[in-house]
Amino acid sequence: MSSSVSDSLHLAVALDGTGWHPASWREPVSRSKDLFTARYWADLVAEAERGLLDLVTIEDGLGLQSSHYGEPDGRTDQVRGRLDAVLIASRIAPLTQHIGLVPTVIATHTEPFHISKAIATLDYVSTGRAGLRVQLTARPHEADHFGRRTFAPLSLEELRTPAGQERVTELFDEAAEYVEVVRRLWDSWEDDAEIRDVATGRFIDRDKLHYIDFEGRFFSVKGPSITPRPPQGRPIVSALAHQTVPYRLVARQADIGYVTPHDTDQARAIVAEIRAEQEAAGRADEPLHVFGDLVVFLDDDASAAAARRERLDELSGEPYTSDARVFTGTPGQLADLLQELQAGGLTGFRLRPAVLGHDLPAITQGLVPELQRRGAFRRAYEADSLRGLLGLARPANRYAAA
Repeated sequence: MSSSVSDSLHLAVALDGTGWHPASWREPVSRSKDLFTARYWADLVAEAERGLLDLVTIEDGLGLQSSHYGEPDGRTDQVRGRLDAVLIASRIAPLTQHIGLVPTVIATHTEPFHISKAIATLDYVSTGRAGLRVQLTARPHEADHFGRRTFAPLSLEELRTPAGQERVTELFDEAAEYVEVVRRLWDSWEDDAEIRDVATGRFIDRDKLHYIDFEGRFFSVKGPSITPRPPQGRPIVSALAHQTVPYRLVARQADIGYVTPHDTDQARAIVAEIRAEQEAAGRADEPLHVFGDLVVFLDDDASAAAARRERLDELSGEPYTSDARVFTGTPGQLADLLQELQAGGLTGFRLRPAVLGHDLPAITQGLVPELQRRGAFRRAYEADSLRGLLGLARPANRYAAA
């Protein structure tokens, strides 16, 4: 949240393919043949909901997955291809009752009008449990899919130069404006715009639909939306951040920021930087969750978890590395680590199961009961919306008369 932090943790799980380890699809529990079926994704989210988790995020992208930064790697021994994350969430929504559904959307090449409508629809289908994870891309081959803009290649070395940072800052500024447009479109219908008066023949009150008339550096959008205001008013916006420029996006526009600290001191420093950026953005009094991301290999025995990771690395042909801390051990040891990192100011965690078929049940059936025993996690769902689960109020409509 902003300055006050609850003792109770929030937990999310990041769903990607068969798991975050590139060799996960080769495990018998991975159900790799079912990867492109609705039932596969429904079963994963049902397991997460049995564990009382706050939300699941669903990964997406505009190019084939790659183990190399920027360009396709041509590998055929890892999962390649994915379903559309928003459509997965919409398919799953009627099969679940409590858990939040947060698909990834790519702001760089999609229109905010379309995404506002899609996430508003997801909020209706899920009766108030929708969100989005905003992501951007500077990959030239992904821009080529659309033909509307071009990007020069940007290596990791160039990324660290002033010119590279300027390019990155512009992309994140665009993403911030994108989110602003999406939120304004959600507000473009007042909550009681639909009157449905059969006697007078009036379905809507036209005075309660508003042009947003947004004119920014990157977007010019008139509005209003064609979808009524979502059940949550404004569904949850989240983003992954690794450094100052994306921290600024989180501080300016997100309800949840996912960060990747490797120890408590680093967590404390990241949270402090985000809070400072939040204050600079004039949002010091607004709730903002900061979740720590971890990849997890979980087993009842720590040596079994280590052996499983080693075996997967051998199948992959190289040791697994990640932007996030990689945890290998037992649910009890992970609970210790989460509470240690929480002391750095984190309000929750987004866990990335190395092998979904193995590590997701280990989270819901091992980690969650351990946290419950410690009084650090809920024993039942206590809210009907994702905002409610996160302790966030339903926002007032900016266009409604006071």
